[in-house]
This record gives sequence, C-alpha cells and structure tokens, in this order.
Amino acid sequence: MKISVIIPAHNEEGCLSATVRALAQTLDLEGIPHEILIVNDNSTDKTVDICQELSETFPAVRYINNQPPNGFGFAVRRGLAEFDGDAAAIVMADASDDPVDLVAGYRKLQEGYDCVFGSRFIKGGFVVDYPIHKLGINRLANWFVKSIFGLRYNDVTNAFKLYRREVIEGIQPILSHHFNLTVELPLKAIVRGFSYTVIPLRWYNRTAGISKLKIKEMGSRYLFIVLYVWLEKHLSRGDYHRTRKMNELKLDLLPKSKTEVLTTNE
Repeated sequence: MKISVIIPAHNEEGCLSATVRALAQTLDLEGIPHEILIVNDNSTDKTVDICQELSETFPAVRYINNQPPNGFGFAVRRGLAEFDGDAAAIVMADASDDPVDLVAGYRKLQEGYDCVFGSRFIKGGFVVDYPIHKLGINRLANWFVKSIFGLRYNDVTNAFKLYRREVIEGIQPILSHHFNLTVELPLKAIVRGFSYTVIPLRWYNRTAGISKLKIKEMGSRYLFIVLYVWLEKHLSRGDYHRTRKMNELKLDLLPKSKTEVLTTNE
C-alpha cells in the first residue's frame, strides 16, 4: 500500500526542509512505498525554492503550487485532489509531528482500518511546549465535540490523520477553507460509517516560523463545521452513510427481481 504524505506549506522556509528530510528518511528506512506531496500555499518567502530542492534530492518528493486564495483547508484539499497513493496522511510542515507516528499509523492501515487518527492526550502521547492558553481552548473544544457526537476520541482538532483513498472519496464534498478542515474530515468519516482507530502521538511546538492558526478567527468556523456534520448525522436519515450507499449501489446493479429480495433482507 502506497502512502501519500500531504504537507501544506505557507511560508515555512525555516521548517520545511528538516520536516521532509526526516519523513523521507524514516519511510525509506521502513521500506514503506510513499510519495511526499508538498502543497506550496502561496508562500512569499523561500518555501518554493526549498520545495524545488527537495524534489530534486528525493525521488519520492514532489510539490504543487496552490492557487489563491491561500488557507490551510484550501491547501489540503488541493493535495487530496492530486495525491496518487492508496492512502493519504496529513502532516504539518513545522516538524510538530513525529515520523515514527506516521509509521505506526501506516501499520494500522495495513491491519484494515479505513482511518487512523492521532491523539496527544492518551497513554503514550505527549506534547512539548504547547502554549497554555491554546491547550485550554483545545481541551474545551474537544470536550464539546466528544459530548455532542458521543465519541471517545479526544483529539479531533489535531491535524495528523491518515485516510484510505475510498474515505476521501466518500466524505465529499469537503467544505472547509481553513484549519476547521482538521475537524470536518474525521467527523464526516465517522458519521458516514468508516472504521477508525486511534494511536498516541508525540507533538512538538515549532522552533521556527509562525503558527498560522488564529484562534479568534477560527472559533465560528470550527463551530459551523461541527454543527454541519452533527446535522448530517441526525437529519440526513443515513443518505450519506457508507453502508446505505453500498446497498444502494447493489440495488442499482442487481436485476429487479433480486433487488426486491435484497430490500426485504436489509
């Protein structure tokens, strides 16, 4: 199974090279078929030059230039539209994610899960230099999501996640323009019936560059996406659920005499 590592990068000249090199070396060492797809999100620094250098150094690295407007969600969506692997992993450009955790997530996909989500707040996970005000807001937001969806997963807002290709196809359309995409993708996958597991993550605060997450701007966007998916869960009557869609496909393909039997047995 080939994994595509999608890295959105907006003005990440201070972090990108080290991040990609660590990922490429780890995946090569583990013998994991992969591509690393960098999405240059309208950077105004030397990010694009670093992308070019990395693509020339590592055969598995390629980059694309996202069209305006820039935004984390726009960049990830561009990557999800163009990756060529059997599964996609979303990894930050700022070296906050540990390549070892990417390997662990890949192994879980090999076990048959549709999605692998990371949590920094379960046994085996930890955070380093997490700003205290962001940590408090993070835990409150995740408590809210857990409560209204009835989940045990406690780190929905974290960006690090892996999805099989059929999941990406099954959660369309993707609406988020910004960091609220980190919530939209897993919640849609869960609500639409895809299987998932959670692994512990190690998270390190960036040592170079500036965080692109603006909490004051994101609150209403997160809330919109959470409520949007919540309404789908409770009001769509399962129209987008994986099992129902698969059954509808079977009904379309079967002769009429057999569709009556299948409908009766559902």
